[in-house]
Amino acid sequence: MKSIPASSTPHLELNRKKKLKWDKIVPLLFIAPWVFGFLVFTLGPLLYSLFISFFDWPIVGKATFIGIGNYKTMFTNDPLFWKSLWVTAKFALFFVPLNIIIALVLAILLNQNIKGHSFFRTFFYLPSVISGVALAMIWAWVFNGEYGILNYFLSLFGITGPDWLNNTKWALVAMVIASLWGQGQMMLIFLAGLKGISKEMYEAASIDGANKLTQFFKITLPLLTPTIMFNLITTIISAFQQLTLALVLTGGGPLKSTYFYAMYEYENAFKYFKMGYSSANAWFMFLIVLGLTMLVFKSSSAWVYYEGEVKKKK
Repeated sequence: MKSIPASSTPHLELNRKKKLKWDKIVPLLFIAPWVFGFLVFTLGPLLYSLFISFFDWPIVGKATFIGIGNYKTMFTNDPLFWKSLWVTAKFALFFVPLNIIIALVLAILLNQNIKGHSFFRTFFYLPSVISGVALAMIWAWVFNGEYGILNYFLSLFGITGPDWLNNTKWALVAMVIASLWGQGQMMLIFLAGLKGISKEMYEAASIDGANKLTQFFKITLPLLTPTIMFNLITTIISAFQQLTLALVLTGGGPLKSTYFYAMYEYENAFKYFKMGYSSANAWFMFLIVLGLTMLVFKSSSAWVYYEGEVKKKK
């Protein structure tokens, strides 16, 4: 066996150190584009919006520092703030549970071993990739009070449909119905969660005499709670960011009945050119969404279960 000359040992040690150094640098090079994009296009604008929220900052003109003046005006001297917040809260109250329930039902149906399930999976997912403006134009035709397809369908059963988009009682309902169309992404997430549940658990439950309904509530639903929690959080965020449908279909009307909080922010920024005030609006929305998300996480220990996990009652 040949021995390594003593003179080559420092050279080998140097090569080893260089290799270790590059092993640490190369992964950083791969993530550098994402880090750069995050800092420049996400974190940077986010912090900048917080900065300008303390200014009277018109798009054209001189910015004036006013401290918490924007926040004070928002809470004490702007009725549209409370109106838009209330409209968004009512919308979210229906939008969130209906989205989750419908997506879960579709995922369960697609999880069955039937012919053509790939076609139906594509069919139900397709609306979620349609442009929001294009989707709104389709719903404008569906909800039209004079020649809309929805009122025509109701007339076949002897029901006179309302003027959906021009009626203060039905306009928000129309927004909820239209927003339920894009279930594809959430449906696929639920479907992935269903595929991850072990079939042996259902077989064992069948041997013990459990019917399909019992299996759903005792096996499927508990083991799907991590997926439900994820979809719940994303749906809450989506509810407070709702803008396109109302902007195209109703413009916030009639009588501000569909005046969502996101539209309130949008108009303050790009209609009234109050960038500082709009930034304050956006940060308050961020705090609302953050609070609701933390509430979901805080309560998850009581209702979220994982396969193989044993929970001890206190």
